[in-house]
Amino acid sequence: MNFTFDTTARCIFREGAADALGALSASVLPRGKILFVTDATIRGLGLAEGALASLARAGYEAVIFDAVTPDPPAPMILRAADLAREAQVAGVVAFGGGSTMDTAKLAAYLARSAQSLDTIYGVGKCTDARLPLVCVPTTGGTGSEVTAISVVTKSAEEKMGVASPQLMPDLAVLDPALSVTLPADHTAATGIDAMVHAIEAYTTKLKKNPISDALALEALRLLAAHIRRAVEAPQDRTARGGMLLGSMLAGKAFANAPCAAVHALAYPLGARFHLPHGLSNALLLPAVLRFNCGHVAQEYAHLGGVIFGEPSAEALIDGFERLGPDLGLPARLSDMAITEPDLSVMAKDAMAQTRLLQNNPRDVSEADALAIYRAAY
Repeated sequence: MNFTFDTTARCIFREGAADALGALSASVLPRGKILFVTDATIRGLGLAEGALASLARAGYEAVIFDAVTPDPPAPMILRAADLAREAQVAGVVAFGGGSTMDTAKLAAYLARSAQSLDTIYGVGKCTDARLPLVCVPTTGGTGSEVTAISVVTKSAEEKMGVASPQLMPDLAVLDPALSVTLPADHTAATGIDAMVHAIEAYTTKLKKNPISDALALEALRLLAAHIRRAVEAPQDRTARGGMLLGSMLAGKAFANAPCAAVHALAYPLGARFHLPHGLSNALLLPAVLRFNCGHVAQEYAHLGGVIFGEPSAEALIDGFERLGPDLGLPARLSDMAITEPDLSVMAKDAMAQTRLLQNNPRDVSEADALAIYRAAY
């Protein structure tokens, strides 16, 4: 058995850790100016104030970029990189969800590299070093704080990934208190997104390994145990902590045993219709599970026992058909602003996601993608 496992060098999990971010980052970030990447909602809620005050106490001058938007478009990422370069920052802090961390990773790399963004799409295309990078997630779903992957909305029709070791953060600081203001629908969608990360890591074709398997299973145990409570009682720190830890473990798993068809088919939903990434995954997951089932029935049966208490593939599929709607999420693509003629366009778009499709346990053709979209519609 041959495999390689990479992850963020240091992870700190502690309630209240954000308010000590300056001291916790001292071993990673050189003193001086840093780019602080976040979004307007987090600034408006005041979630970042404790972290910013802590950084200031520790001798850092934060240059704030708070223009992150969901499904980060390439021009916005380039603006963040330009600001980092012009301010001559010594490091980067990401404080937010997956879009924020995707933006910060690429800003940290592009600010120091001679490469352009267009030249690094794909796997292993980065050739330079990046600025020191700290990630502080505020949702329990993305796992981006422990992955070397960033996803970019390249155009109105296309999302692309950058996957290179240089994007792996130096430090992840996880504070369950940061996610208590996350709305119920976002909690549900990002939680199912994390579950998809773990399921796809556990069944991936090319790089499945014992470490990623163990992490994926523990992630699913935690996420299944806490997702309903986190949605119903958002102030419950135990539930929020379980979701955050499960998300991080799932991130470690799929960073090494990569995602597959659910994510590949979700990308066109985000690029064309601006559906949140987690919701896109939740809408497509049952149909992709049914498509793959004949090739990984044993693995799905095991996951059915871990997540829903019944060790069968059908229990896994049926469970996810119910879970999203039970948590208040839409059940079908037809519930969204998507028409049936859109499905064939999305199927064609999905075929560009070769980085992800190659990992699926069953080969996916354009006709297969269309059939999956129709099953989810």
